[in-house]
This record gives sequence, structure tokens and C-alpha cells, in this order.
Amino acid sequence: MRMAVGALALTGGAGVLWLLAAQGATAPDSPAGLARGAAVYAQSCASCHGAALQGAPDWTAPGPDGLMPAPPHDATGHTWHHSDRILFRIVAEGPASVVGGGYRSAMPGFGDVLSDADIRAVLAHIRSTWPERQRTYQAEMTARDGGG
Repeated sequence: MRMAVGALALTGGAGVLWLLAAQGATAPDSPAGLARGAAVYAQSCASCHGAALQGAPDWTAPGPDGLMPAPPHDATGHTWHHSDRILFRIVAEGPASVVGGGYRSAMPGFGDVLSDADIRAVLAHIRSTWPERQRTYQAEMTARDGGG
């Protein structure tokens, strides 16, 4: 009986893994997820935030158009100060949806352009470039914000 239950559990687990693989589900922090995130970042984010995540020059002050330039996503920026939930909302809905108070940015929301999985993969890619200190701090912010 125990062997039958064990075999069923293994078969069921394999079936779930097969189903996820067939649907293209990839853990954002897996090697495949990070590669996907890097590719999506290069295509959708790098033109403003820089190929090396360095952001726009003078990103802390509004540009001549009154809009805030693209901040860096490397360790010199403030991306790592925010929880996963907030970062997801910024990408999906645009910064103004989170910052409020009349904040103006050239960044649109990408929720109609990128899938949720693509957004999570991009965020995992960005996170993977940070030193341990920033990753630890950001993980603490995520945990305080309910884990996601």
C-alpha cells in the first residue's frame, strides 16, 4: 500500500512538473528564468534604464520635460529598497500608480505588453545583479510587505 501511495505521489508530482513545463512555466530565479528576464530586459527596459542597469544620467532630478529620468536598477539606485509587490506594480502599472502625489515619469505601465511571468523574470534578473547586502535588504522588504 505504501509503495502504491508513493508511486502515485511521484507520478502526480511528475505530472504537475510536466504540465508546468508544457505551459512554459519557469521559476524566475532559475537559470532559464534569469535568461528570460535578461532577454526581456534587453528588449523592453535597457533603452531607458541602460544595458548595464545604470539608469539615465542625472536620474534624481526632473529632465527639461519635467519628467523623472529612468533610475538605475543596479546597486547604486533605489530599486532594491522596494518589495517585490511594489516593483511588480511599478513595472505593470507605471511608477505614478505607486508613487502618487503628482509624480511624473516617462515610464508607462508594461502590464499590457509583458506577461506577469515576463515581469517577474525581469525583476529576478535585476535582483540577481545586486550584491548580497542589497538582495538581503530587498528580501526583508518583500517579507515585511507580505512576501510578494
